[in-house]
Amino acid sequence: MSARDTILEVRGISLSFGGVQALSEISFDVQRGEIRSIIGPNGAGKSSMLNCINGAYKPQKGEIYFDGQLLGDVNPRRMASLGIARTFQHLALFKGMSVLDNIMTGRNLKMKSSLFLQALRYGPAEKEEIKHREFVEEIIDFLGIQQYRRTPVGQLPYGLQKRVDLGRALAMEPKLLLLDEPMAGMNVEEKQDMCRFVLDVNDEFGTTIVLIEHDMSVVMDISERVVVLDYGKKIGDGVPDDVRRNPDVINAYLGTEH
Repeated sequence: MSARDTILEVRGISLSFGGVQALSEISFDVQRGEIRSIIGPNGAGKSSMLNCINGAYKPQKGEIYFDGQLLGDVNPRRMASLGIARTFQHLALFKGMSVLDNIMTGRNLKMKSSLFLQALRYGPAEKEEIKHREFVEEIIDFLGIQQYRRTPVGQLPYGLQKRVDLGRALAMEPKLLLLDEPMAGMNVEEKQDMCRFVLDVNDEFGTTIVLIEHDMSVVMDISERVVVLDYGKKIGDGVPDDVRRNPDVINAYLGTEH
């Protein structure tokens, strides 16, 4: 693929915490518009990799390029302004706030009015808020949670809270969406719904997605390519069928077939 088709390139990333090597010389790329999954056992370094991509962790070695730009010492807020949004394995929603207000927090970087004017809802700030609320209402409709728009998030079932978390990330209008186990803790029906939303986000919005997920049926069904980590090292990378047949992946993660 040509350079213009690559939205994210990870080159030789190494990350350690004291004497623990979380990532060792990890390299892979993500093509614009694809769904790219990262899999591996617990402790393989998957979430650490996402934390490096969105600026939460600073690797000791290696480089990350986003949209052709070398990302240096940048924090998650700067990454979000560049077009990288993130959901989390452990929800970090504002439980006392409504669904609408939680998703509105994803619009903060898009708002040009000062915090003072936003608080007063005065003049241009009021018009701007109305415009952003209209955008958030479209996300709420897209996720099928209209009836909960005024409900405090803490009162919702876990699966719906996960949708709100996705909605907040979508409110940032990301070019690249990082999903950290979006289906963890869900029942079968909730997983099916979330799969549909992930595919629709990719298809309708054209959003590039990097996904961490333990459910292998989900990963193999919706991913175009899969990278496999084990103890911080890359042991596999390719299309789902190739990854399924990779002996190292079978031994480390999928289990030996009988």
